Amino acid sequence: MGLLRVMLARSHSPVPLPAAFVSVTRQPTTETEVNMAIINLRDYYPFYTSDCFMEVSEEVAEMFKEFDRKEAAYRLRTYRHKAYYSLDRDDGLEHEAVFVALSPHELYERKVTMQELHAAISSLPDKQAKRIYAHFILGMTKQDIARAEGVHEKVVRVAIERGLRHLEKILKNSL
Repeated sequence: MGLLRVMLARSHSPVPLPAAFVSVTRQPTTETEVNMAIINLRDYYPFYTSDCFMEVSEEVAEMFKEFDRKEAAYRLRTYRHKAYYSLDRDDGLEHEAVFVALSPHELYERKVTMQELHAAISSLPDKQAKRIYAHFILGMTKQDIARAEGVHEKVVRVAIERGLRHLEKILKNSL
């Protein structure tokens, strides 16, 4: 779950990823019981369109909080220091320095487009959706997906191709 969150955070998603932990549900009654926290998955994954609360261990909740703190610290650091870096350093800061801020209209269009894309992916059959998501969003190779699922690479390739054709039809109809 943490890797998926990191990959989504690195993508240029128009949906912000705020820290939104609701509460600790209960105290442990025995030594083997673990503190649990309730989190809202909609705050972390842009494809959730409604609230979806999930009970996770305190360690997982703390990892989400730590990630949010580190990400905010990184943004602040790059904001404060980007003028002091050399533009030929090749660490991506020159892109941030010359990147023109998008207008509210463009941001809204991106958000709507991403919502349509997530809705279209979720309308695909489960295996196709998972394989397309793993290949294009998580960046896994088709061979890695095939190895993880225990199938031949051609099966994954054909499923992704069919899924993309189906996505194309869905998105053409929605536009």
